[in-house]
Amino acid sequence: MLKIGEIIQTLKGIVETKIDMVKLEVQDQVSGILTRLIFLILMGGSLLLVLLFFSLSLAFYLSQHFESPHMGFLLVGLLYLLLLVILYLLRENDSTEEKMQRGLKGFIFRVRMFKKRQEEE
Repeated sequence: MLKIGEIIQTLKGIVETKIDMVKLEVQDQVSGILTRLIFLILMGGSLLLVLLFFSLSLAFYLSQHFESPHMGFLLVGLLYLLLLVILYLLRENDSTEEKMQRGLKGFIFRVRMFKKRQEEE
């Protein structure tokens, strides 16, 4: 026959083990999310640099093409203004917002989905 003290000690051990498992799972998920966020920030920074250099190249090319030092930069500026107006008009579009949110959630929170698939198999 087991004593009440042994049962309580066993239950405490089980609870502590479960708490440790949850802590490890949370740490894994947080580290996965942070890793993806850092990767996303680095990708965004790289994209901005690529966009900057392509914009400068296009502006200089258009300046030479129109034989006017400022015309190329003006046209590239107008191109970005047009892009800004399009994005401004799309900001109220619910389907565009939902697609962007799904894409970001899928990229950032992929760890949770991957673990669920592994558990199901």
